[in-house]
Amino acid sequence: MSAKAIREYDGKLLLSEYLFTSPTTLQSQDETVTERCFSFSDVKAAQIKFEMPQHPSTLSIQTEIDTQLKKAENIYPWLSDTKLVVKPDQLIKRRGKSGLLAINKTWSEVKQWISERALKQVTVESITGTLNSFIVEPFVPHKQDSEFYVCIYTVKEGDVILFTNEGGVDVGDVDSKASKFLVEIDSHFPSYSTLEAQLFASINSEKTKLATYAFIERLYSTFVFLNFTYLEINPLVVLENDNGGVSVFPLDMAAKLDQTAEFESGLKWAAINTTPTTLPSDDTSIEFPAPFGRDLTKEEAYIQELDSKTGASLKLTILNKNGRIWTMVAGGGASVVYADAIAAYDFAHELANYGEYSGAPSETQSYEYAKTILELMCTHPHKDGKILIIGGGIANFTNVASTFKGIIRALREFKMPLIANNTKIFVRRAGPNWQEGLRMMRELGQTLGVEIRVFGPETHITAIVPLALGKTSAHIKDFHDNHKKQIPDTSAPGTPADLLDSNIQTPNPSYSAAKNISSAPSLRADEITLNKSDSPNWYSPFTKSTRSIVFGMQPRAVQGMLDFDYICKRTVPSVACIVYPFSGNHVQKFYWGTHETLLPVFSSLDEAIKRFPEVSVVVNFSSCRSVHETTMQMISYPNIKAIAIIAEGVPERKTRQIIAAANKKNTLIIGPATVGGIKPGCFKIGNTGGMMDNIASSKLYFPGSVAYVSKSGGMSNEINNIVSRTTDGVYEGVAIGGDRFPGSTFLDHILRYEADPSVKLMVLLGEVGGVEELRVAEAVKSGKLTKPIIAWCIGTCAKMFNTEVQFGHAGALANSEMETADYKNNALREAGILVPKTFEELPALLNKTFSDMVQAGLIVPTPEPEPPKIPIDYAWAQELGLVRKPAAFVSTICDDRGQELLYAGMRISDVFKEEIGIGGVVSLLWFKRRLPDYACKFVEMVLMLTADHGPAVSGAHNTIVTARAGKDLVSSLCSGLLTIGNRFGGALDGAAEQFSSAYDMGLSPRQFVDSMRKKNKLILGIGHKIKSRTNPDLRVSIIKDYARKHFVQTPILDYALAVENITTAKKDNLILNVDGAIAVLFVDLLRHSGAFSPEESEEYARIGTLNGLFVLGRSIGFIGHYLDQKRLKQGLYRHPWDDISYLNTSPSAGSINVTNDRVQVGAAKIANA
Repeated sequence: MSAKAIREYDGKLLLSEYLFTSPTTLQSQDETVTERCFSFSDVKAAQIKFEMPQHPSTLSIQTEIDTQLKKAENIYPWLSDTKLVVKPDQLIKRRGKSGLLAINKTWSEVKQWISERALKQVTVESITGTLNSFIVEPFVPHKQDSEFYVCIYTVKEGDVILFTNEGGVDVGDVDSKASKFLVEIDSHFPSYSTLEAQLFASINSEKTKLATYAFIERLYSTFVFLNFTYLEINPLVVLENDNGGVSVFPLDMAAKLDQTAEFESGLKWAAINTTPTTLPSDDTSIEFPAPFGRDLTKEEAYIQELDSKTGASLKLTILNKNGRIWTMVAGGGASVVYADAIAAYDFAHELANYGEYSGAPSETQSYEYAKTILELMCTHPHKDGKILIIGGGIANFTNVASTFKGIIRALREFKMPLIANNTKIFVRRAGPNWQEGLRMMRELGQTLGVEIRVFGPETHITAIVPLALGKTSAHIKDFHDNHKKQIPDTSAPGTPADLLDSNIQTPNPSYSAAKNISSAPSLRADEITLNKSDSPNWYSPFTKSTRSIVFGMQPRAVQGMLDFDYICKRTVPSVACIVYPFSGNHVQKFYWGTHETLLPVFSSLDEAIKRFPEVSVVVNFSSCRSVHETTMQMISYPNIKAIAIIAEGVPERKTRQIIAAANKKNTLIIGPATVGGIKPGCFKIGNTGGMMDNIASSKLYFPGSVAYVSKSGGMSNEINNIVSRTTDGVYEGVAIGGDRFPGSTFLDHILRYEADPSVKLMVLLGEVGGVEELRVAEAVKSGKLTKPIIAWCIGTCAKMFNTEVQFGHAGALANSEMETADYKNNALREAGILVPKTFEELPALLNKTFSDMVQAGLIVPTPEPEPPKIPIDYAWAQELGLVRKPAAFVSTICDDRGQELLYAGMRISDVFKEEIGIGGVVSLLWFKRRLPDYACKFVEMVLMLTADHGPAVSGAHNTIVTARAGKDLVSSLCSGLLTIGNRFGGALDGAAEQFSSAYDMGLSPRQFVDSMRKKNKLILGIGHKIKSRTNPDLRVSIIKDYARKHFVQTPILDYALAVENITTAKKDNLILNVDGAIAVLFVDLLRHSGAFSPEESEEYARIGTLNGLFVLGRSIGFIGHYLDQKRLKQGLYRHPWDDISYLNTSPSAGSINVTNDRVQVGAAKIANA
């Protein structure tokens, strides 16, 4: 949603901060319109908020109220000095008429008034909510005749100023009594003389009139500067003072800001929440409170936070936490369609939630979203069980299988609660990799223990709703249903046409839609007007020769366009080049069919236009921040006739400026917030139509007779699917985008279709919000449109909800009765347009209409061409499981391909969540299993015990020498590690082999010692240079004691200790050393933990696992020595001469006589050896 309401308190602070500092919108600075025309004091307003105690009780609630009121007294000392006005500040309309306003009260009376209402529920116009935020202001004494009403709001053409000299609670129908003035987009604020005549004629005082004009000029400049979309003051009190001046007071105010403009105005908004010692930041951003009665739950807040951190869209609104029917729907338009279908079957009261996940969320994000919904769903049991609808349209680029992996993971986690709640799950989805996603869902149904029914694109999008609700629907087909054409000469039995009621009439050969039923709603001319002339020039923006520039590096979208060109048998690619300002000119590799080709990439649009002057379309992938600048540049080129703006979140004022500039240049704008459009056999914009398999299944590689226009990009794929199944196919389709002010309207495109002789039948899919559908109805009634139109506006469920619900698109919110889906459907129907009773009936109505036109000879279907061969990328073919190749490597311990890293199948998030430690990670990556906690702890103990043994040992010595030679960390570490072997650090494997073999052979400890003596072999793991039986090694004691306490059995340790008793009887230092203790304990762990088979135990002992522990542990010490030398800035090491024995057998004559300090025993013999 772009237009977001703010609290009155924040609105007045913004006004106080910026009223006189906002840049003027006047053409020139009029000296008479300055601050001296009126006085406007800094806003005095106290905001008092209350939080419901964690454990509510009468005492705790009263304590919270008293605390906050006392706090307010300290912050706002003026409260005790004047009479006051108090009211809730929670987006409540008509507070005065609801008894939620107290005026001319003392602070004591205000405290009493608040105490009686704070943290209590009230019902306002059928909406119940808890009062927790109040605004208190000084009372302004005034007479009724000093009250005015002023409102500024945005429309597509500009900003409307409403003004009337009657303000206050009883202002009544403002629309009928207020004067209006439209400030066209990018126009200057009108002169005093202009507004005096049009708005202020009823004001008698010239001084008041001038002050009112000056204030409204400042108000409008602030409105523009801060990106307001709505600003209402009622009443605006204008008082002439005794000193001759005029004071202005905005007593009651309602305002909305364009949230999409936060990137350019956010710091300005946040300034009201900062102090002189702080700077505006994200933490101080302005608050956008939930509508009254719709306070965010912790789950809604969590999903909102997730949504703010991803490029995907994640939305959740809880409607009825005790409801039976829960939805998990992909796509903004699809989410509305499902809610409509549930409401149409009279189950709106059981609908628990509204929401959507779309825009290719990751597996983890899908999991978190699904887990949140499942946790809510399973909290409150229902006597009839729970229904979960996992629905969605045909995705353009979201990998269905990937998102389903996250959902399936959540479903598995909630297996028992789902069973306990007697849950039934119904799935309908399509799009990239949908077959794999649905297969996974069906397989889950065989093991989950709850019923899961799965359907794909062969089933109408909402056909699972009646099935889930136990209602009848003839739209349900088997999952394996083949795509069948339905182009009968008459309405054949068994086709969707049989489902229609007989009272729905379709056109006859002399069809004329210019009907006007007398009961049609009366529409004011200033509200519904046609944007085009009576005889518009027909322009077809997309042909088989249309060429385009793609602005932005979007290889997937470009490749999709080229693939579409290829299967449509275009001779020249539709993409001439790419413009990417963040790199130099170069070429990018793509595929034309199965052959590689190169597309030029330019760093500037100017270069691209000069190189390819035949280009007439630009697909603009600029971000919401830069799309205004880039689009305005595109409009300036005369050869650019159409621009598709893909970005969502474009500020409304920027969008309206683009529209105004485009209208002057007669440039067609599609978007913003659109997937684009498609003309089968000719041209497709970006990712429109989804993957190639969907384009083929929807027959979009050749033109049909039906043209459509939709707001929703995701639902446009559904229309493609519906049209291909019920008619001879799509001729052209456009998704105009879901923003409040689309660059082109339904009527713009339908007028094109009307003029195109190849279009025989038109489909319009509108939605709640805006009145553009009514313009189409007016065009039909006036005779400008004569071809058959089938239309439906989604969002009919909105009337079922008690609170305001923002649907998927920014513009999907009704601000008046005329903007509701029901009103527009009725208006379209009464204008003579074919409107089904529900969206579910649209395919049947379309099929019947088409069939009748075929029978009447109005449409002559052409034979379908042979289905094209669809080129597919190798990576995607692998994803779909269509190809295989031998792998260069095999890995069984780690998988980095998914959304989350896996250690032996364990998600990295679970590694931290379950706190398995480094020992647990070693167990996963070394042994491919989760070892018992005591075993993981033992691994960590080994790593700590072996981490270092001083700088004198060979490994540390080498590391130090290498570090001092100036080498890097890795080189120094490697030099130390390369010394590990049988003589240093490599005794663990040998000790384990010796002790375990002797034990397994049944040798007694004495026999083992004697056999080793006879073989003249050392017993590895026995002996220490310093430690002895009387001076034991504490490291050995630590791990022995730990093993005695935690290990299941320690037979090899016991055997080694028995050997120690024999060896120490000969010499006191022939003890079981730390290497031997680790080795025998590790063998005991492998054999008796229950985690390994005997064969695995032997293999792990044989392949070097024990030495691996020493290497891993000692690496810690080696790195420490390296860092120590670097920290001490030690220079190059040179070994001292006096520590080297130089043996020279035949000193050369005349050599320098060097006296050795060492006595060489048998040196000559050694030298001659």
